[in-house]
Amino acid sequence: MSGLAKFWFVLCAVFLLAAPAATAAPVQAYGRLPLIEEAKISPDGKIIAYVVTNNEDRLVLLKSVADGELVGTLKAGDQKVRDLQWATSDYLLITTSQRVNLEEIEGPAREYALATVYDLKKRKQFGLMEHATPAMNVIIGKPQVRIIDGEVMVIVEGVHFFDEFKGRNSLFSVRLRDGRTKVHARGFKFTDDWVIGPDGAPLAESEYDPVSGDWTLKIRKGSSWETADSGNAPLDPPYLAGLGKDGQSVLFVLNDDEGDGVRAREYPADGGAPRNVVLPNYDRLIRDPVTGALIGTASLKGDDYRYNFFDPKAQAAWAAVVKAYPGQAPQLASWSDSRRQMVVRIDNPTVGPSYALADLDRKRADPLGVLYPELEPADISEVRPVHYKAADGLELNGYLTLPRDAAGKKLPLVVLPHGGPASRDTPGFDWWAQAIANRGYAVLQVNFRGSDGFGDDFLTAGYGEWGRKMQTDLSDGVRYLAAQGTIDPARVCIVGASYGGYAALAGATMDPGVYRCAASIAGLSDLTLFMTARFKSDGRRETIGLRYWSQFMGVEGRKDPDLSTISPITFVDRVTIPILLVHGSDDTVVLYDQSKVMYDALNKAGKPVELVSLQDEDHWLSRAPTRVQMLDAVIAFLKKYNPPD
Repeated sequence: MSGLAKFWFVLCAVFLLAAPAATAAPVQAYGRLPLIEEAKISPDGKIIAYVVTNNEDRLVLLKSVADGELVGTLKAGDQKVRDLQWATSDYLLITTSQRVNLEEIEGPAREYALATVYDLKKRKQFGLMEHATPAMNVIIGKPQVRIIDGEVMVIVEGVHFFDEFKGRNSLFSVRLRDGRTKVHARGFKFTDDWVIGPDGAPLAESEYDPVSGDWTLKIRKGSSWETADSGNAPLDPPYLAGLGKDGQSVLFVLNDDEGDGVRAREYPADGGAPRNVVLPNYDRLIRDPVTGALIGTASLKGDDYRYNFFDPKAQAAWAAVVKAYPGQAPQLASWSDSRRQMVVRIDNPTVGPSYALADLDRKRADPLGVLYPELEPADISEVRPVHYKAADGLELNGYLTLPRDAAGKKLPLVVLPHGGPASRDTPGFDWWAQAIANRGYAVLQVNFRGSDGFGDDFLTAGYGEWGRKMQTDLSDGVRYLAAQGTIDPARVCIVGASYGGYAALAGATMDPGVYRCAASIAGLSDLTLFMTARFKSDGRRETIGLRYWSQFMGVEGRKDPDLSTISPITFVDRVTIPILLVHGSDDTVVLYDQSKVMYDALNKAGKPVELVSLQDEDHWLSRAPTRVQMLDAVIAFLKKYNPPD
């Protein structure tokens, strides 16, 4: 059987939810990219578009809801597909990204987003911005779809060059019938976003100077722009958030908390006085698929995904979906224009994450496919919530993934801190934690202070605590589990990526005596070097990005000598445990240099260290072969220096 034929066989089995294989899953079954990365239903509810992976390659498949037949196949190859979006039921927008080093753009290589249009009737595809001149063919943000004079138009932000070397963020309109593209609205010097009205006309424009922190909100009045509000916010500036609840007004989020909500203003399209509103704290705004009107919010509160719809009927419809998947934390992935067919992502503790189609008209919930088809129920470990207090009394939470068939006492432990650091770990299936647990380790994921999603006070409690209380929050978790008798404190390692990689190195250098080994994936080792690289990438200007990192690290900028006091590279002489460094060569977020300089310093000091380079890999482990390579290297390292038996 050919490779492609095998792939079609496996894919069909997944769509039918065939019984899994009888043998235990290898490490690669966790490390490979999920078979289905995304699923979006067409506006008419007749077709579902999937992003599926076949080891190194990605395909976009179009499948009929009625009979399950494939109606289209697009080969993405090794492109990183970041988003699918239906413009209408006849046009699918596909957003990809790639690392590019452009001679025309000052600074290091960056990850740029590009969009492709697939015309279902003509069975043809073309680049969304391929006819945009003079402009880059990249896009900024999510394309917006409008029907203007009967034509399907996409309004998208891009870079318009007003002379040979200078460009500005501007809006472009693309007619999907033939790809005709023109500048829709030219940006001002510091334009960073727009809101587009139902008729396709720009309603509002926001500006932000990343150096001074000055911001301005402008509202269109006829053919001119009028300043509606302005201020200065060196950090956390307010932002445009699309159309308001009526589908006509402009929603401007002031970006500060008010109890359990976020303050915002709605600016009426007719020029009336703005209305102050308070939105529930949210991770995502939910919009009507036809009008773009704001109809609800989604958030993760504690261990629960919560959807808050303003319309009681919509809330009742979502309640029916939740009822159909008890204990599986359904999340809305997409829905039809009628809002009666919903594609949801669920997390079943037995089979892991999968996609399903909930049809409210037919009162049916049908499976669409699992994400990790090689895993049997015996390959998926139990995840338990963990709650404990840090040494200073701060309440912390996290998740403990336990190896199958373990006694539950005196287990070897891997601490797996998340990146960000203003991110968070979530309940349910985590491919990395599951892979490590499958090899006999308990895995602790902690939402340490500075994590997002637990309110401003918890987030700001992390400011200035890199290598300090953010670090001891992790080792306090180790001590808590040891006191419970769950883990063996003599058999603990720490593994993490990005900020989690920094935490792994800090655990080895700045929190001694806790860990037996440490593995850093794309982690920061030299914060002065990191801040200097950021300064260069920002055009050698002190921007909001540098101010953000300075606040979080608790320093006064890139030249602050205190950066060295929280840099693991400063303390290589303290290292007494083996260290593994893994880094992608194409990382544009934390440059490869961070692992290379740490390796050189440890090697020079005679410390046990290994360096694994992931060729052509980015910061997010987007490629299947190198993701598996990383996981193989980490598990081999753990087995060598902290054997589970």
